[in-house]
Amino acid sequence: MSLTRSRSGEAALDGATRQTPKQARRGIARAAAAAAAGIALAVACLPLGVFPKLACVVLDAGCPAAREPSGRLPHVTRLTAVQVAQRGMYVALGDSYSSGEGVYDLDDKPVNDGAGRCHRASGSYVPLVARTYRFGGGTAFYACSGATTGQLLSGQYGQQPQISRVSPSASLVTLSIGGNDAGFTKVLTGCIVKLPWSSACVEQDAAVARRIEELRPSMLKVLRELRVRAPNARVIVLGYPRPFPEEPAESVDNLSAADQSWLNEVTRRLNDTVRSVAADFDRAIAAFGAPGSVEYVDAYEAFAGHEVGRPQPYLNGLNVDLEELTVNARSYHPTGDGYRRFAELITRQIAAGPGRPMNNFLLTTPRPGG
Repeated sequence: MSLTRSRSGEAALDGATRQTPKQARRGIARAAAAAAAGIALAVACLPLGVFPKLACVVLDAGCPAAREPSGRLPHVTRLTAVQVAQRGMYVALGDSYSSGEGVYDLDDKPVNDGAGRCHRASGSYVPLVARTYRFGGGTAFYACSGATTGQLLSGQYGQQPQISRVSPSASLVTLSIGGNDAGFTKVLTGCIVKLPWSSACVEQDAAVARRIEELRPSMLKVLRELRVRAPNARVIVLGYPRPFPEEPAESVDNLSAADQSWLNEVTRRLNDTVRSVAADFDRAIAAFGAPGSVEYVDAYEAFAGHEVGRPQPYLNGLNVDLEELTVNARSYHPTGDGYRRFAELITRQIAAGPGRPMNNFLLTTPRPGG
């Protein structure tokens, strides 16, 4: 049996599948309406919060800003020397050259409790430094006249040890120390009270040299203790000024030119010892990449042109109370101008730093989404 298709059948088929233009437009409209209804129904059935995501994917609209992945590492910043010094407390320690002995009698009152025995004066360099820089933890002033390295560690006049005032919050420590270990006051007194033609002054050389050499281990002990108590701090050690002109021309306070030159030399040797210990200690800190520093400020030439015997000295000369036949303690200690000069040296050192990068760092943790 063969399959045949009549013309009438083809005509019938064409009639069933072909539509007029009007019929096609009606079909498209019905399809669009059905699609819109389907979308509306689908959206109505979506959970809350899904539609914005759908709009973001399909329409690229309403998409949230891209965020960096969580768990970013902290940002590390190396602090400058000034930033290190100012972050915490400024603690001022040391002997009479730091306490303000040379201007103590001129003060209305001591600067804090216990200062009467230690002769702490507002005319010292310490308050001047504190006014020049703003320290985050404030200032603690505990230098004490007559202090040796041992007394700095153990205390004097019934006061708690100066070293106990230092804590991890300290960011800057200043001190002058070593002159009393060398017996400088006693040596100077021996020079002044000798017979004018005597060589008793310079005959003290061997004993003084021994005491200066013995200063090394005790000075090192002070720096170690400061390091333990304030491992991030800058420690600035101030040297002593030359007391007499470089080339003395005449006798001053019963001190011959030779006596004065010898006392200048003793001051230099004392300074060299303190400088050497401080420099070695700082090199060790730097070698281990540790924070903090130990810095020496050379004050030997600081009073040049203003030594004892000059028209405008930065050091008091011999001051004797003739009624009581006693020597005033401010003798051979800085005047107000001398302490202002010290303040210049310290503030300059704070700005300059130890001459190497500091290994103190600030860690900043980024905030989420920041």
